[in-house]
Amino acid sequence: MIELRSRHRRGDFLLEVDLQLPARGITALFGPSGSGKTTLLRCVAGLERANEARIVVAGQTWDDTQRGVHLATWRRPLGYVFQEASLFDHLDVEGNLAFGRPRGAAAPLAPLLELLGIARLLTRRPHELSGGERQRVAIARALATEPRLLLLDEPMASLDVARRREILPFLQRLRDELKIPMLYVTHSGDEVARLADHLVLLDAGRVRAAGPLAETLARVDLPAVPGEEAGALLHATIAERDPQWDLVEVRFEGGALWIADPGLPPGHAVRVRVLARDVSLALVPPERSSIQNVLPCTVRAIAAGDHPSQAVVQLACGPSLLLARVTARAVAGLDLAPGSAVWAQVKSAALVA
Repeated sequence: MIELRSRHRRGDFLLEVDLQLPARGITALFGPSGSGKTTLLRCVAGLERANEARIVVAGQTWDDTQRGVHLATWRRPLGYVFQEASLFDHLDVEGNLAFGRPRGAAAPLAPLLELLGIARLLTRRPHELSGGERQRVAIARALATEPRLLLLDEPMASLDVARRREILPFLQRLRDELKIPMLYVTHSGDEVARLADHLVLLDAGRVRAAGPLAETLARVDLPAVPGEEAGALLHATIAERDPQWDLVEVRFEGGALWIADPGLPPGHAVRVRVLARDVSLALVPPERSSIQNVLPCTVRAIAAGDHPSQAVVQLACGPSLLLARVTARAVAGLDLAPGSAVWAQVKSAALVA
């Protein structure tokens, strides 16, 4: 468990958070510019000393202003990846990785090099690397210190779209194969959907929401994630394949969907994004419809949409959650209320990981 309590004023800005975060996987700190994401990360790292703070990671207290405890940054077992790779130009990749590595470090670097795909780059200097390669080396350097916590401050903000696509799979591998918890600052909804296990929404220095990713994205008491359309995320597994129509069935707790075949093997874990605008509702199973994905669900909650004519309906498909954006007139016409049994017609679903 990671405990983060911080009250920190800088000029007119006040950061005030109280969080209990899981000690594994990726926790995304998400919000608009100026919401306090980077300030919170810097307080965790000890780069900024909060006015009031209690930070405990894996049972070790890094900050406790009431008890007078404050570990200097160099004493905190953390790795920090900045927006820019900030590698040492006079050292090759191997030299950059060796810098800061604790004396007597037990863990071999070879598995990390393979995991990040940089084993062939050891003799190159930073100016000989692409932007994506430099950032992967920076991540490897942070991990080479054998941290208990990895902090990533918008690590892809300086990369173009092609380089982001290049580095995302490596970050997914880190999430899936390493046991090190990560705090990941981003303003990209796509990065959140593909990488995060836990989501913290920040706005003006305050926590608007925090919780498991799929559960938090499917809440109807919150506006859609800034810059993103409202929708739900399903953790699914590749199952049956239909080669005639180039489709594959993905199964999740509570149902299954047919989507375009991504070429992944059966049993492969995937994340599927279903936008609220792509879900319609019916009281009886539709017949002879072009919509192939129809799921029995129960209405859990109904909230007003962005426009007075709209409503957002939260649906439970077993333990999984979906959102449907329909008109307020449709809600009244179907007499929908929490507990109503409905059929969700999913017009489109997209694989995000």
